[in-house]
Amino acid sequence: MPIIVNLDVMLARRKMRSKELAERIGISEQNVSLLKSGKVKGMRFDTLDKICAVLDCQPGDILEYRPPDDDLVDMMHDAVEDLSRRRRRPA
Repeated sequence: MPIIVNLDVMLARRKMRSKELAERIGISEQNVSLLKSGKVKGMRFDTLDKICAVLDCQPGDILEYRPPDDDLVDMMHDAVEDLSRRRRRPA
């Protein structure tokens, strides 16, 4: 996914542990861990608001967009086409 969560970076900059953030924003440590790892599909704006308030940062300090690497996508596409051609060839 091209959205990167940099929550761990901001926590380190603020010298704060996940447990403290969780307590201060009112969510479980497990959910903070999921946010940090990027294993979530979304985040409520009120949660993002609380995180930014506690960490004294902007949403862009936590969330980052990185477009997919077009060269890698093209390379993968070519590899799939090559495999398809090999399978269609008579032995």
